[in-house]
Amino acid sequence: MFRRAREFGPSLLVPLAWMFVAAAQVGVVADRTIFIALVVMSVLLAGFAVTGRPDMRSGTLLVWWRVIALGTVVTLSGVVGFLLDPDSGVLLTVALVGWMVLPAIGFVDTGRRVTEGTWVYTGGAIGSMLGTVLYLGGLVASTEWALLAGLVLVGIGQTAGILDATIRY
Repeated sequence: MFRRAREFGPSLLVPLAWMFVAAAQVGVVADRTIFIALVVMSVLLAGFAVTGRPDMRSGTLLVWWRVIALGTVVTLSGVVGFLLDPDSGVLLTVALVGWMVLPAIGFVDTGRRVTEGTWVYTGGAIGSMLGTVLYLGGLVASTEWALLAGLVLVGIGQTAGILDATIRY
């Protein structure tokens, strides 16, 4: 059962995570809830990295293991940011942008290795990167719609990629 959760869990957790982030962006989620979510994500990611390592030692799975391992560190930076200076937001932004970019790297690698569904992974990478640029532009210009639109693009791109991987493989 635990193996099945590792295989199919991400296809549920990825879209839920991006919906949660979008809800936080519009102020629906309290800061304490975000902190708790980051702690829970850190534990889940670390557990996934440890238990999934034996099955993820080569090829695309190795790349995704590295995304998860680095993502654990990135997520922990958000936890540290909350503990040290929650008003600054710098480390929280590192965590968020890290999770926008890291899966894009995995999608590029997956797209160049697979024979079917290349377009899904290319689209996932493009959605992630365009969303990242839009989000960062929104940060610089203090434009709420750009922040939310960037999150939506990232969420759609990453959800498409993880759903395809779950269904196809």
